[in-house]
Amino acid sequence: MSESTRLKSTVYVGGLDSAVTAQTLAEAFVPFGEIVDITLPKADAHNSGEAHRGFGYVEFDLPQDAKEAIDNMDGSEIYGRTIKVAAAKPQKDANEGLGSKTAIWEQEGYLAKHAVDEADRQAAEEARQASNRPQDPMQGLEQLDVAGPNPE
Repeated sequence: MSESTRLKSTVYVGGLDSAVTAQTLAEAFVPFGEIVDITLPKADAHNSGEAHRGFGYVEFDLPQDAKEAIDNMDGSEIYGRTIKVAAAKPQKDANEGLGSKTAIWEQEGYLAKHAVDEADRQAAEEARQASNRPQDPMQGLEQLDVAGPNPE
């Protein structure tokens, strides 16, 4: 099964109670089609009081079964908690986007997309230097040497 077909056959199930197990999800979702795999990501070490992180993934054999499960199970209840059921999204690459361990300018293609040519860089530097020069505090006040209303 290709990765895109597999993704279309997988649903995200969120808002799960800590008592929910893979068996519970299997029993809840089996009416919609043959289930290939159920994943409940484990909690971090510092959150060891919970068996899973409050969400899971159910992979069906057919994409139509996943769509049917989304249509029928989104907003339903399991163990007294309303669950969110939606199409699963692809997992982000560890070197991409927020939270990555690589600086954004070191990512492939970033410099090509956001490169600045040397002429623009020089113009920006000249503008920065010009704005740093002290200006004459009397500049622009040439016509204000007469007090009172403007003589016409």
